[in-house]
Amino acid sequence: MSPVPVTFNHSILAAKDRHASARFMADILGLAEPTTWGPFTSVEFDGGVTIQFAEPPVDEIQMQHYAFLVDDERFDEILARVQAREIPYTADPQLSKPQEINTNHGGRGFYFFDPAGHGLEVLTRPYGDE
Repeated sequence: MSPVPVTFNHSILAAKDRHASARFMADILGLAEPTTWGPFTSVEFDGGVTIQFAEPPVDEIQMQHYAFLVDDERFDEILARVQAREIPYTADPQLSKPQEINTNHGGRGFYFFDPAGHGLEVLTRPYGDE
């Protein structure tokens, strides 16, 4: 019997309001409506990868970073949704270039935050792919 390949399946992301955070991610990235199962509200990505949002019993949520690799057409669509909602974004993780995008690695990218304060990045070329 061949071994099953190692693939990324899902991650659980803390949120103050799991439904709001899941809707935000699905809306901004142009993904299907989130689903709920037990204590999780899930956003499904291409390839079957899922991010599940949960409301942990803590007052403070530690920021995490998630980057999404997209093609140029989807990048334009996502950036347009971010701009239409007047969501602050920046070209760099140091937040020193507000309302700009970067052209790192021969592509385009930008950073912004979700409602729980997690750092999200959208990029068109993976790092080191120059």
